[in-house]
Amino acid sequence: MSTPTPPKQPPEEQSDAEPEGNVPPDQPGSESPEAEAEAEAEEEEEEGECGFCLFMKQGGCRDAFIDWENCVKEAENNKEDLVEKCAKITAELKLCMDAHSDYYEPILRAEKMAEQQAIQELENEKLKEEVPSDSNQK
Repeated sequence: MSTPTPPKQPPEEQSDAEPEGNVPPDQPGSESPEAEAEAEAEEEEEEGECGFCLFMKQGGCRDAFIDWENCVKEAENNKEDLVEKCAKITAELKLCMDAHSDYYEPILRAEKMAEQQAIQELENEKLKEEVPSDSNQK
């Protein structure tokens, strides 16, 4: 005896896939092509960038920082003296940061603290150099 085959059913009109207009926002294809391209460009730019660099580029001195960053890279690639080569660009960046001190205040404060610490360390080194010479004379 043969087993009866189930009756053939008509093909379903709808598939399991959601209609094109109901794509959740976090899925690819949910944004306009322009917005998607812009987001990809930003991701590529930010990929691998340090938090400091991202912070600097989000403020009013973005262009000055990028110029400084490019100068540093060029100096490193050409094995040039970074301080000498980028002195003018560094000064321009510093002026820009001072002009936008409301945003860059944490960086300016840290820079000032580091400067004060370096000065204190130099003074301590001078004192250490003077003390042994005084004790040798006794």
